[in-house]
Amino acid sequence: MLCTTIREGKECPFMSANGCSYNGGICHEVVEQCDGCNRKTELAAGWFCASCPDPGLKWETGNCNLATHVSTSSSAKRAKLNPLKASKRANR
Repeated sequence: MLCTTIREGKECPFMSANGCSYNGGICHEVVEQCDGCNRKTELAAGWFCASCPDPGLKWETGNCNLATHVSTSSSAKRAKLNPLKASKRANR
């Protein structure tokens, strides 16, 4: 349904016939960690996340999984080589 509270005219999964069903009834503004994110949009009431109604919850346990400005660097762990198998491969 179309939002009638903060994001007027935009699709919102939390809108129902009775109004906004999200906790508190409205979306919450972005937090400081969201600076630089491409999902941050400016509306008449302030800056809001286009993907999440409460960005503060996403940042409580670490990095937001929706943030476009944060890159996750996974350290590639090398598999432990069996020395016996490695020596046999080298002899081929």
